[in-house]
Amino acid sequence: MPRLLAASLFALSLFVCAARGADEEGFKSIFNGKDLTGWRGDTKFWSVQDGALTAKTTRENPLTYNTFLIWEGGQPGDFELRAKYKIVGGNSGIQYRSKVIDEAKFVVGGYQGDIDSTPRYSGILYEERARGILAERGTKATVGADGKKEAATFADKDELQAKIKKEDWNDYTIIAKGNHLQHFINGTLMSETIDNQKDKAATTGILALQAHAGPPMTVQFKDLRIKELK
Repeated sequence: MPRLLAASLFALSLFVCAARGADEEGFKSIFNGKDLTGWRGDTKFWSVQDGALTAKTTRENPLTYNTFLIWEGGQPGDFELRAKYKIVGGNSGIQYRSKVIDEAKFVVGGYQGDIDSTPRYSGILYEERARGILAERGTKATVGADGKKEAATFADKDELQAKIKKEDWNDYTIIAKGNHLQHFINGTLMSETIDNQKDKAATTGILALQAHAGPPMTVQFKDLRIKELK
């Protein structure tokens, strides 16, 4: 390889590494990749496997209600959360600005970045045990003070779904700033919400990961990190 080309490639690699480092500036890891330290949930379903937080249900060990793995590190308000996930069968989600409803069963309610093994729900904003679907994939929804929703389509939901890898690792990013909530999968905006219903909207709350009731499923999360937004 000519020296000039080799030097150019080396400089490019340094630039890429620096750019990645700058992109991660301000983020802190919230999972050690080894065990459930810093998290609490039902260990009949939750464990760490292959360096990932893992929820697994089977016909022999089914779930009859949604249960959650709850982060014990605080109640973030404005933040950017990044994680990788993989799901095989069933449904799951990332809870944020949420609250514990049943401590014994680790039941949580609040905003959820939805995850689905089918083409239906991934990327939407669902409010668990509250207002239900607030923004479909491919839409920007504005929730009025009276709770009425107006939705504008910004992308085709099926084209967005095609960007999600089935039964493989995907990147999920949630940005919550004030009443503005955005969900991205693999770098692509999936849904956006402006929540003006002040008596229902949450400004802070816990983070949690969902294991969903129903047929056998496995969902895994890794590389979870969060950055507070000022």
